[in-house]
Amino acid sequence: MRSAFPRTALLSASRASRFLPAHRPARLYSIKAEAASHSKQRPLDASRLTIEKTKKPKPLSKPENLVFGKEFTDHMLAIEWTKEDGWLEPRITPYQNLSLDPATCVFHYAFECFEGMKAYRDKNGDIRLFRPDKNMARLNKSAARIALPTFEPTALIELIAKLTKLDARFIPAHRGYSLYLRPTLIGTQSTLGVGAPGSALLFVIASPVGPYYPTGFKAVSLEATNYAVRAWPGGVGDKKLGANYAPCIVPQQEAASRGFQQNLWLFGEEEYVTEVGTMNMFAVLKDKATGQKELVTAPLDGTILEGVTRDSVLHLARERLAPEGWKISERKFTMRELAEASKEGRLLEAFGAGTAAIVSPIRKISWKGELVDCGLKETEESGEIAAKVKEWMEAIQYGDVEHEWSVKV
Repeated sequence: MRSAFPRTALLSASRASRFLPAHRPARLYSIKAEAASHSKQRPLDASRLTIEKTKKPKPLSKPENLVFGKEFTDHMLAIEWTKEDGWLEPRITPYQNLSLDPATCVFHYAFECFEGMKAYRDKNGDIRLFRPDKNMARLNKSAARIALPTFEPTALIELIAKLTKLDARFIPAHRGYSLYLRPTLIGTQSTLGVGAPGSALLFVIASPVGPYYPTGFKAVSLEATNYAVRAWPGGVGDKKLGANYAPCIVPQQEAASRGFQQNLWLFGEEEYVTEVGTMNMFAVLKDKATGQKELVTAPLDGTILEGVTRDSVLHLARERLAPEGWKISERKFTMRELAEASKEGRLLEAFGAGTAAIVSPIRKISWKGELVDCGLKETEESGEIAAKVKEWMEAIQYGDVEHEWSVKV
């Protein structure tokens, strides 16, 4: 089988140099996502794509047996980049292992970023991507922040669409199911020197998925976490880097050992609410003086991931709730504010929002030895707004309503 990937552990030094050139200082990349379009290097070109179809198609699992991120489709997309040549020919090949030199910089200095996006099958059998332009913009920002090459967004969307279409049989024709797409960019230069990588690999794999939580659309309980910090001002918490995720696992395990599904990440002495697990956090509050209802989430201050779902929720809320008198806010709010609102009956509900789960209602938050009630009755699994948001989002994602965010493949 012809490999799509760097095989530096298997190739001769002369052949391997095509993938991992000798280390040279690479130019610094602008944080602006469009930096690649101004480069003299070869741009990412979807018209150069070659496709090698698998000779051993995988059997399809029953939708109800799918576990998030455990199974993968027949094919994958890969594009190499070098400092000298820019982006090489895109290739779709059978799904296969990568082969990398043990000194490859991604292993030692975490030159890695990724995206999470989904493809959906609508009632007519058509395949749709949800807001892929937002994912491409964020991936470019992440790449530029860690000195990896940027790319032409429309070209990568076209390539992802071709991969999705090729493996469309893996997308279950059931509501709540989709094809999770994972674009990933890694530095592949073989060196222990610390510097901008002279070569990189952009690849996309796909996984058929069902509901993120096996228990279904049910409210979760959180542990407010102030002994560990997910992100900080001036850091990279607003970028989707693999290095942001591993340090969160131990606190999550500790929360789970005490009976909580996720962490609610707090920041600073003020204990500002930031994110919940790997999702953005929303709360529905009632103003003490006026009674006005407010949908609030933390601002994009550099410590919050620019969630595509977050942006979608805010946009839809401003479009559909604001005309009814709601206040839609991106502002700092504290755990103390939530606790006080809960005691006064003004915390009506809370939920997390992200690509994997879309919406995850929150029942209680453990904070300073007490349980903060998030407004749900014992018999309820979701608040009114969380349920509405989920309904609005899925109607667009599954093509029930035509919307510019839903892109047919």
